[in-house]
Amino acid sequence: MAARIRRGSLAVLALTVLEYGVGMYVNLYVSVPAADRGGDLGSAVANGPPVLGAHAATGLLLALGALGVLIQAVLARHRGVIATSALGLLALAFADVTGASYTSGGNAADSMGMAVLTGAGLLCYAVNLYLLRRPPYEGGATTGAGKSRV
Repeated sequence: MAARIRRGSLAVLALTVLEYGVGMYVNLYVSVPAADRGGDLGSAVANGPPVLGAHAATGLLLALGALGVLIQAVLARHRGVIATSALGLLALAFADVTGASYTSGGNAADSMGMAVLTGAGLLCYAVNLYLLRRPPYEGGATTGAGKSRV
């Protein structure tokens, strides 16, 4: 079960880095049309600039992945990973809320909040990888072919 949570945490971490990069691009180079300001997520995906729609869709996938990691951690009863996964999910959820607020009003504080919360989520899933690291192999030093290196 730990290997599955580790893979899920790595996937969420990688998707968060991708989302972070796309979000920075949207923040710096994409203008949200006035007609789309104040709209909901569906209108941003359907009517907004394509990169904004991709950013929103990736965020939804990220939320599902983060929820899946939390569920797996609860099933495995790994308290440390449950805590970091819950904090990571909350950080990403609040980053989504501040992102929606930024899309509506363009407030720089919302952009900063989105970035900081995304960074907090990244840290949580990196801690998961540390907590779930593989134990060192204790069977002696061998190469991949089973031959001893000594």
